[in-house]
Amino acid sequence: MHKTRNIHESSVLPKRAQKRILRCMRQSRLFTKARREAPADEVSKNAQLLVRAGYVHKEMAGVYSYLPLGLRVLSKIENIIREAMDAIGGQEVRMATLHPSEKWKTTGGWDAVDVLFKLQSRTKKEYALGQSEEEIVTPIAQEYSTSYKDLPVAIYQIGQKYRDELRAKSGIMRGREFGMKDMYSFHETQEDFERFYEIVKQAYLEAYATCGLVAKVTEASGGAFSEKLSYEFMVLTDAGEDDIVYCEHCTHCANIEVAKDKEGEACPKCGEGSLKAARASEVGNVFDLGQKYPKAFGFMYKDAEGNEQYPIVGCYGFGTSRLMGVIVEKLADEKGLVWPGSVAPFTYHLVSLSAGRQGSGHNNDDIAKAADALYDALAKKGVEVLYDDRDLRAGEKFAESDLLGIPFRIVVGKDAVANDAFEVVERATGMMTKKSRAEILGI
Repeated sequence: MHKTRNIHESSVLPKRAQKRILRCMRQSRLFTKARREAPADEVSKNAQLLVRAGYVHKEMAGVYSYLPLGLRVLSKIENIIREAMDAIGGQEVRMATLHPSEKWKTTGGWDAVDVLFKLQSRTKKEYALGQSEEEIVTPIAQEYSTSYKDLPVAIYQIGQKYRDELRAKSGIMRGREFGMKDMYSFHETQEDFERFYEIVKQAYLEAYATCGLVAKVTEASGGAFSEKLSYEFMVLTDAGEDDIVYCEHCTHCANIEVAKDKEGEACPKCGEGSLKAARASEVGNVFDLGQKYPKAFGFMYKDAEGNEQYPIVGCYGFGTSRLMGVIVEKLADEKGLVWPGSVAPFTYHLVSLSAGRQGSGHNNDDIAKAADALYDALAKKGVEVLYDDRDLRAGEKFAESDLLGIPFRIVVGKDAVANDAFEVVERATGMMTKKSRAEILGI
């Protein structure tokens, strides 16, 4: 027997890499501004808060632009799942978004997928906007994976998806244009796919935990993607669109649409716990695609005996922009957003209580200088900090700071100048401590 090539390198998420991103910024230079009131046309918590705080801009139902703060959050979520996929042997690509209709007609998806956006060029040629990538990734893998020695292989991308949703709702959690990480793996055997699925599952659970959430692996139908049982990753939230039953004693969880057991019944897995019902939001999924797409494209490889075989294909989705919305729904409070440190746009919000620099008195000038000096020192240390240097009242600054949801607020006031005592407030708990300048810079 030949030895299967192992695309799994590590099931443990590495420390989050330092990204090429502007680490420090003066709020006076940020072109977006917070709103006092939520937009009248938004009903979901995530959309109301993200628009109010200037993280996103609504273009139409189900379509949002990500502004500087929102893009920072989304980029960090993307980087967390990118590192997770790299760690288990995934190879990142950037696949086409504009798809030739012929590929969708080859698989039958052109007429079968009702959410597919279809376009016609001036030359009357037909195209589709990518709502998934099976039709693109399969021919790519076919060109380079011609032997069992080339398998298994896992290919992923992070990018935009387009689906003609009839009812785009729930803000960035259900849209017509949205961000996703989708990976496709190709295997010699069903057993090897199932081996790799377990590795991906663990990587997903760790990635969600890194983003501040607990996800449940949930049994579900394959829907339009597969006739086989699939798995969804669900986060409990009243803003979700799925009904699930789960066991608090073990890991059993199932979507109501496919569950044989009902709330209150004994858990079919452990037999010790009873099932509870809950609302949840899907933030990821795994499909066993079998040999459907290789057969459609005539994708065969030569096995160890020289015989031609169709590979087994797995599909792994991770909703990047939806996850951002779920974090808001799950963690925000009555004051505004509350970001986990791993995905927050900045780690610290430096707030100067100086009313301004021009003609506002000696104390205010000293406060402004102290705040400027601390900002420069933090910047030199590479700390991610947003500096509120604007000419606004303290109450306005604090209210907006709570709305933005940055994990820690450092307040520079008279006490900082007179006694080297800076207030540091944790956004999630409201806990306040006094720290010296040296202690802050030792962060």
